[in-house]
This record gives sequence, C-alpha cells and structure tokens, in this order.
Amino acid sequence: MDRWQYAALMALCLVVTVPLEPLGAGVYRHGAGALARTLFPVVLVFGAWDLVAIARGHWTFGSEFITGVFLPGGVPVEELLFFLVIPLCALSTYEAVTGVLRRVAVGSVRA
Repeated sequence: MDRWQYAALMALCLVVTVPLEPLGAGVYRHGAGALARTLFPVVLVFGAWDLVAIARGHWTFGSEFITGVFLPGGVPVEELLFFLVIPLCALSTYEAVTGVLRRVAVGSVRA
C-alpha cells in the first residue's frame, strides 16, 4: 500500500472536493475545454520547474511512496496528477465558498 500513498492522497482530495460542486459555480460543468485552459498553464509552468529541479538534483521522490511509473525526465506520474488534481480541488473549493458566501449575503439583504 505504501507505494500508492501519493496517488491515494490525490484521489482523497478529489473525493473530498467533488461534493462541493453543487455549492459553487460548477467547475466540472464548464466542460473539458475550460478545465484544460485553466490547468494547462499550471501543468506547463510547474512541470518545467519539476523537470529542472529533478535534473539538477534539487529534489527527489521517495520510491516507497510512488508507483514507479515515470514520465519523460524522471517525473513520477503522481506528480503530474498533483499538478492536475490540486488546482482543480482548490478551484472547486474556492467556487463553493464563494457560492455559499453569495447566498448568505443575498439572504441577509432580504432579512
């Protein structure tokens, strides 16, 4: 199980934030194109950063916590998942909190 910890953490992040979808603007309902345009800059910038840091030996990944599947440049597949999942979860959480606060503000104006 140890080698699946990083991937399991990404899955857990999604499990916790997907139920927030109805509370916000519907991040997943905007479609794959909108998500791709949102996530592409994150993956590009941080993916490049990772490649440089790995090549220069600035950081490594504990082999006991990853599956052992690597992308070109020595980047674990879980790291790519991180760059996709965490921004998506952050955006979902932000939209949910904004939606709830908007409803609370509208409700307090009516009172």
